[in-house]
Amino acid sequence: MEACVSKREKDNSTQVLKGLEDWKEDWKEEGITEHKRTQKSLSLWFWKEKLRMPIRCILHWQPNQGTMVNSQILNEISQCVESLNGVKEGRCKASLTFYRPNLRDPSTAIDFPRDFLGISMLEQPNKYYFIIRGHKLVVEADYSILTIMEKLQSYKSKVALHFEGALYKLGDFQVRVIKVVPNQAENLRGIMIEIEYLPISSVEKSKPIMEDFIDLWKEVVSKKSLAGQFIHTEPNYAEYGLSDNYTSQHTAVQYAAALAQLIQSSQLRN
Repeated sequence: MEACVSKREKDNSTQVLKGLEDWKEDWKEEGITEHKRTQKSLSLWFWKEKLRMPIRCILHWQPNQGTMVNSQILNEISQCVESLNGVKEGRCKASLTFYRPNLRDPSTAIDFPRDFLGISMLEQPNKYYFIIRGHKLVVEADYSILTIMEKLQSYKSKVALHFEGALYKLGDFQVRVIKVVPNQAENLRGIMIEIEYLPISSVEKSKPIMEDFIDLWKEVVSKKSLAGQFIHTEPNYAEYGLSDNYTSQHTAVQYAAALAQLIQSSQLRN
């Protein structure tokens, strides 16, 4: 009898131990799966944050009638940023090129856009952006597209402009003071300010914050009694098929719009 009981207890103990081992393996497998799921979620979050681009807006300097932009005004504007406790953190640069079709047969002119813009940015060294303003079209391409264009000779560069300047950090904001100069020349053609708000990438959500900062900025500049003012006209991004989530394509569209305004104000002054 004792032998039977001992055997029964032994069998029960074996079953319990086996059940515990099975539970342990299930828990371990479940824990690993949960760990992997957590890792995947963190990885997705990390890449979303990495790809998220802070909102930006560009203002161009419009001189008063009969006046011109000059290096003195540029220096005064830089001092305005520093008066807001802006800390210089580096340089910024972008290039814009006007392209025209290189037509060997004039009858094919209808098949080509009359002209378009190409834009490169220092913070996106592997990308190149094309804008056909007449068709409200913006395209992001690999920078190697320039080599292909050079070989095809379908379009030729007509005018190139550089946007160069200093980058300042002001809390959650970054401000770039930019001078516009022709390719291989030092003649100042225009001045722009690029304001970037780091925490937000939604165009709509950032509007009240950006508007308040722009009002503050204009107030600071007005105290300098400079012969001109900053103008901000936000493009209609929806016309270019762009969403509310800010991207480098939004920046490219802004550069094109700001340049058009610079040219227009220059023609009005002349």
